[in-house]
Amino acid sequence: MILALAAFLLAATEPAMTDGEVWNEGIDYYRGGDVTNALKTLRPLLLSKTHGARAAEVVAKLEYEKGNLEEAANAAQIALRAAPEDAKANRNFTRATDRLPAIREEEHLKAVLKAAEGKDPGAMLLAATKDCRALMTESGAYRTNRAEKAVALADALSKRAERLSDSWIPVRELIAQSVTNEEQAATISAQIDAARKKTKDAAKRLSDLDAEAYPLLSDVEHDFTRFVKLTVMPPAAMDEDLVAQSNAWLDVEQFNGRSWQQDALDYTRAFRAKFPAWARAYEQQAQSDTNKPPFTAEDQAKISALATELEKLQMECVEKSLPPSQEDALRIINEIRELLPKDPNGGQQQQQKNDQQQKNDQNQQQNQNQQNQDQQQQQQDQQQSEGEDDKDKDEPDEGDDQQDSEDQEVEAVLKKAQERSDEHEAEKKARMRKAPLPPNERDW
Repeated sequence: MILALAAFLLAATEPAMTDGEVWNEGIDYYRGGDVTNALKTLRPLLLSKTHGARAAEVVAKLEYEKGNLEEAANAAQIALRAAPEDAKANRNFTRATDRLPAIREEEHLKAVLKAAEGKDPGAMLLAATKDCRALMTESGAYRTNRAEKAVALADALSKRAERLSDSWIPVRELIAQSVTNEEQAATISAQIDAARKKTKDAAKRLSDLDAEAYPLLSDVEHDFTRFVKLTVMPPAAMDEDLVAQSNAWLDVEQFNGRSWQQDALDYTRAFRAKFPAWARAYEQQAQSDTNKPPFTAEDQAKISALATELEKLQMECVEKSLPPSQEDALRIINEIRELLPKDPNGGQQQQQKNDQQQKNDQNQQQNQNQQNQDQQQQQQDQQQSEGEDDKDKDEPDEGDDQQDSEDQEVEAVLKKAQERSDEHEAEKKARMRKAPLPPNERDW
């Protein structure tokens, strides 16, 4: 004990090494090929006034050779600050930072995909669409606040938009892994990349308090809605159909220039297109999963007939200036939703829809007087332009035809991707069922 205390006191009285001595020791390790001890010795010198730049140059070189580009870039930046005009320091900094954006993006993609494991890309896309609409609403007024509050709000909105851009990543990855037609996959991936870029641009403009952020978010919302309509599964399609048809019936103000009635029709068509394959897949899953409620052929046939009737009714509502009773459409939607197999967690979703319905009712009550005036003006405008509208209907729009063709291709590819994903999930569940239980879970 006394010897240990004496050794400690002796060490404490020894003078600390100077920066020059530390430098010499680190260089000796470096020249001897001992990279670990060289970095351990030289890193504390990076902030030294006398040897910081020299140590930073060596540390940057060693970290770069190890592939630690973040550490290499930090050290190279210190060396460059000490000699901004030095050509060698500039080259080293450029070499260390050239690949950083790509590496950071790759790491970010991995983190987003890991967080999305086990989640439904279509459901994530639907949630992102609602977040985008909320962002649009909030971004229209945040700049009216005082400067300091506007800056804080802009920063918060920008971060939300940045997270929103990540919602495209799982969808793009699903296509890349599941679609065998490389040309179609490349086309859709390019569309998703463009939409993600717009979302990131909107985030940057929000942080800069740029008024152009709102138009970008408007375009992004259209992109999200388009892909949602192409990927949404039948139960979610009926939920969205109910919201859109309710808003159409209440004559809620259009959002982002789209008709609620047209949105309702689009979701009905998405439901009809995906329902047969979805119903077959559900039956197969129900055979092996006793927790799933049965889905009889009689109910499936009744749903198909109701969906056909609903689409016809909604088409009339879209095309006619004085549409038939929209309450009938709501009745059919609710009847279809009652016939669909109930998700054990569906109660929470229903409560969310009820909350949305309540909000719509409140909006309708607050704006009813203004809407009545708008309706009168719209009816006058419609009567004046009715002849022109009929003439336009006789002439097909080549641009619309091209968009419909692209949507059909996208829908086909996404459908195939979803089917492959479902097959993989079914195989995984089958393997889990066949696997023996661990000893601590067996029913002895």
